[in-house]
Amino acid sequence: MKRFKLIEDTEGTVKDDILSGVTVAIALVPEAVAFAFIVGVSPVVGLYGAFMMGLVTAVIGGRPGMISGATGATAIVLVSLVKTGTDMGGEGAGLQYLFATLLLVGVLQILAGVFRFGKFVRLIPHPVMMGFVNGLAIVIFLAQLDMFKVNGAWMQGKPLYTMLGLVGLTMAILYVFPKVTNKVPAALVAIITVALLVIFTGIETETVLSFVQAKGGEGIKAGLPSFNVPAIPLNLDTLSFIFPYAAIIAAIGLIESLMALNLIDELTNTHGNANKESIAQGSANIVNGFLGGMGGCAMIGQSIINIKSGGRGRLSGIVAALALLLFILFGSSLIEMIPVAALVGLMFMVVGGTFAWSTFSVLDKIPLSDALVILLVTVLTVIFDLAIAVLAGVIVSALVFAWENALRIRARKHIDENGVKHYEIFGPLFFGSVQMFNSKFDVENDPKEIIIDFRESRVADHSGIEAINKLAQKYEQAGKNISLLHLSPDCRKLIHKADKLIQVDIIEDPEYTVVVDGFEDYSPV
Repeated sequence: MKRFKLIEDTEGTVKDDILSGVTVAIALVPEAVAFAFIVGVSPVVGLYGAFMMGLVTAVIGGRPGMISGATGATAIVLVSLVKTGTDMGGEGAGLQYLFATLLLVGVLQILAGVFRFGKFVRLIPHPVMMGFVNGLAIVIFLAQLDMFKVNGAWMQGKPLYTMLGLVGLTMAILYVFPKVTNKVPAALVAIITVALLVIFTGIETETVLSFVQAKGGEGIKAGLPSFNVPAIPLNLDTLSFIFPYAAIIAAIGLIESLMALNLIDELTNTHGNANKESIAQGSANIVNGFLGGMGGCAMIGQSIINIKSGGRGRLSGIVAALALLLFILFGSSLIEMIPVAALVGLMFMVVGGTFAWSTFSVLDKIPLSDALVILLVTVLTVIFDLAIAVLAGVIVSALVFAWENALRIRARKHIDENGVKHYEIFGPLFFGSVQMFNSKFDVENDPKEIIIDFRESRVADHSGIEAINKLAQKYEQAGKNISLLHLSPDCRKLIHKADKLIQVDIIEDPEYTVVVDGFEDYSPV
């Protein structure tokens, strides 16, 4: 039996994981609170969500060192769910519908992991990945700008200068301290230093407590989460209401989590398990549904803080989650004294580390289509959300790929000494290249004997098969004989199956399999 390891085979240490986990826990507080207010629920629900997401995924997830919690991507979807649920069932009903939805989200995400859908993250092209991290960096940056507002208005005068000064001090410590030593996370040192400065000098500035109170809360202190079954009607109307929300949240959560997994893989030069992470994300959301948390997914900003602070193993995520719980139970008064400026400065440094600055140097060296995909995904991530941006980027990249490959099909023609016309086909034959493939032939003016050679071509899908089938039929109707050379046995079987009337002479078939739904199991004959 494989032994469970808190530290995977990386360069991390127990000390690094513990200190990094504490740092991440501190950074989790304001975001979990802010996202809870966005949804319209108690900040404690957001904090519970961050704790349970972080703990479950740290223990059984597929990416050690990655941090999960309540996120803005899922919070945006939950806003409408909670509001509509409240309108349907009265005060408090929206929260119960939220918990029920998380149970369904968990089931969908677990099924995605069980059926190994996580492997499809490999289909995400690099330009999409670059656009994603750039858009994410911009989103994180814009989110921090809200911290420079008081009652919806921008800070001015002394409060603004104080905020900017403390943010600058935090960033300076984060930049300089790693050059002195790496034995203690620079982020933890920066937060503690700025907090002590504010406490002992009496500097007036926004703190975690004032931030929570400004949003309508009282503080972050609470007890342990308790088990409850969502109090909602169990009928088809409820299912039809929550299912669309659950499907969207499950998709957004998996996309963001698996993209974060890929990013952490690159940063640490290790490999996570996408399917295992999908199951862990689903399990965590189910736990949230029963224990009163807000749910969520992987948090790329906090994951980068963890990695940059030395966190590598599962222990870092476990410590972050447990430390957050301890803050809620016993240490709320200490955490509430931390200046928001320290956390903003930390997130600004995360922005700088997340943004792919190499984008500017490669834009003039890569194909125009790739550059446009990077820009498209970046803009859509900022304007809409990650799921829409990534989906659009993948679709555009796939269409560009199909178009470019469609243009590669060519035909070399010659008539031999016996008067037989030869067509030598080069390039892939698939749905995108069928029209160009058909344009290569002159059925009316060709001689009686025709040979089409597929030695340098590859029939890739059913559209290609049908193109050959219809071409053969045209030559047969014109009273001409057609022979196909170097066509795979599975293609031959499909052609004969599609139209019994076509007599085709197939010579010297190669051994490869065309990918056509329903015909994959044909064996060569």
